[in-house]
Amino acid sequence: MNLPVFFAGLSMGLGLIVAIGAQNAFVLRQGLRNEHVFAVSIACALSDAVLITLGVTSFGKVASWLPWLEPVMRYGGAAFLLWYGTRSALSALRSGNALIVGASTAQTGLATTLLACLAITWLNPHVYLDTVVLLGTVSTQFAGAEAWFAGGAIVGSFLFFFALGYGATRLRPLFARPQAWRLLEAVIALVMWAIALKLLLG
Repeated sequence: MNLPVFFAGLSMGLGLIVAIGAQNAFVLRQGLRNEHVFAVSIACALSDAVLITLGVTSFGKVASWLPWLEPVMRYGGAAFLLWYGTRSALSALRSGNALIVGASTAQTGLATTLLACLAITWLNPHVYLDTVVLLGTVSTQFAGAEAWFAGGAIVGSFLFFFALGYGATRLRPLFARPQAWRLLEAVIALVMWAIALKLLLG
């Protein structure tokens, strides 16, 4: 067992996935509506598991064929995370957004909901950058223990999506206030900058 690498993958996966985006907002909305929560959570988590596995198992091989790819992607990933963190920090300073859930109580069919969920997940380029590129890049630093890193990241994905979906009811009063989003954006900024620094320092 390699628990340090497992927890490195867990923290890295959570640090990337917690960022507010279309996918997380969709899961949160479904949780607040109490509509197809399990199906949406499992669809997002399994999608992440596939992409994380692809990144960890394939990125290292490609990098061995193209030695220049790993440092390029590492520094490129660090630059992206610095930019993303800065964007979150600016949002924390000036955003007035709050969670708004539609007042309609009409139920949406399971198939329609899953199609929307999968489209938001698989058609979002940031998902590939986070899972395949960034996690794949970081996994190359744990030679021989990539499976533990991937396992940690996958567990983090499952924990996050199910906690987000089923914990949404309790979050409803909290995220009705813009201050809550600002605080979360500030935390995201710090996480993104910390990960970027680790990438830069190797």
